[in-house]
Amino acid sequence: MNETTTFQATHPSASTIDLSDASILLVDDNVQNLELMQAYLETLPARIRTAEDGLEAAALIDEEMPDLILLDVMMPRMSGFELCQKLKSNPNTRDIVIIMVTALNEVGDFERAVECGTNDFITKPVNKLELVTRVKSLLELALVKRRYDQMLGLTQRRELDDRDRVNAGEKLE
Repeated sequence: MNETTTFQATHPSASTIDLSDASILLVDDNVQNLELMQAYLETLPARIRTAEDGLEAAALIDEEMPDLILLDVMMPRMSGFELCQKLKSNPNTRDIVIIMVTALNEVGDFERAVECGTNDFITKPVNKLELVTRVKSLLELALVKRRYDQMLGLTQRRELDDRDRVNAGEKLE
């Protein structure tokens, strides 16, 4: 038993990613669903905003891009499928993690969600442990990817600077 406890304490899945800078957008036309998901996710230090339909969500995304969106499928004015497809087809928003939340359980619905570019989906009624676990895992992956992209950009920038210096006749140390 001690081996298991020790393993769990040192296991790499133990979170070392700071989620306090992360942003989550909850989108559902049912206010009770929004309140429930928000209550379930309050243990995470991420900022949480809500929208009641796809158009309102799109406006909020224009103001501040979230790291992760929990997106209901069936909504008035703009469905979750439409918003997901719009976001994933835009180079500025395609990296936002999207989890579709749906009461639909037809195979075709899941196929359509995948075709739209969703990263994952959760069926209603939402289970607290499943929701928190998936959101936390995908949020951590998104933040690690962002850091990696930033480091890669810095490395590429340094390489370009070095190349410019060599082209200008400077000697690199």
